[in-house]
Amino acid sequence: MGFTASVSDTSLFIKTDNNDIIILLLYVDDIILTGSCVTKVQLVVQELSSVFDLKDLGKLTYFLGLQIQYKPNGDIFVNQSKYIKDLLHKAGMDSCKPANTPCKPDNQMIMTEGELLSDPSSYRSIVGSLQYLTFTRPDIAFAVNTVCQHMHSPTEVHFGAVKRILRYLHGTMQHGIVYSSQSQMNLTAFSDSDWAADLNTRRSVTGYIVFLGDNPISWQSKKQTSVSRSSTEAEYKALAHTAADLAWVRHILRDLKCVLLQPPVINCDNMSAIALSSNPVFHSRIKHLDTDYHFVRERVQQGDLAVAYVPTDEQTADVLTKGLHSPAFIRHCYNLKLGTPSLD
Repeated sequence: MGFTASVSDTSLFIKTDNNDIIILLLYVDDIILTGSCVTKVQLVVQELSSVFDLKDLGKLTYFLGLQIQYKPNGDIFVNQSKYIKDLLHKAGMDSCKPANTPCKPDNQMIMTEGELLSDPSSYRSIVGSLQYLTFTRPDIAFAVNTVCQHMHSPTEVHFGAVKRILRYLHGTMQHGIVYSSQSQMNLTAFSDSDWAADLNTRRSVTGYIVFLGDNPISWQSKKQTSVSRSSTEAEYKALAHTAADLAWVRHILRDLKCVLLQPPVINCDNMSAIALSSNPVFHSRIKHLDTDYHFVRERVQQGDLAVAYVPTDEQTADVLTKGLHSPAFIRHCYNLKLGTPSLD
């Protein structure tokens, strides 16, 4: 039918017809189809229906647990309120007391703390469901990443942390991400790390979030694979992970025929890590760093990437690396474009 498979995402297919573009996203037997010309999109639907037993559900409102609402000004609101409601019912927490944050400030859990659960299957099932929720809820990404690390031998203390996340979700069930239709076509990212945050292994936590204009499109909270000997090293590793994700996003945008007018910018709150990304003299001090991480500096020198300083108070990725007090947590959630359908 003239579609080309994306190299960056095997579920994505693109077709260009003169100045029009048609995009097809496939998951097993569920398809999202969009494009710049409504008539040509309908022609694709007709051609597919002539070969397969196809049902056209019209404008996208629900897809794999994601609910989509359209606002009069062209903005799109995406959330998973029905999924959360079903999860709370499954966990028997339909009427629980809401919590202000998904985890306690500076939350740190010991692997052996508390008594082992006699039946860990419920813990694993709920945590697995919470992982899927992070698709539209970056605010719980750090808390979910923390409880995921105890899947093999969860204790009552770990289950208490899971219940805290569920209590937070109960009070923010309608929250989701507002995507602005007026956003500019530029990439910015926030990169952060919490040095030696894991008390069990002393590994650091990486957190980053990528914005297309004002819209968050990619984020992650993850424990680093090796121990860092300094906070600078931990921050630099986080920069490398963020740069790799930005490269992937740029490939996707290139497949979608979207042109960036300026290089992506990574915002970091560590001056030493920023210096390492641009000044080769500093590299003699960190020869113990794996050479894989030096590709950040190469991209900066080639002009494909810029690294800028951002004050810690304005570091949006901070919410992906540690538990925060309620005022800071709420401020960062606002920066993540998290809100409710009633927002303008």
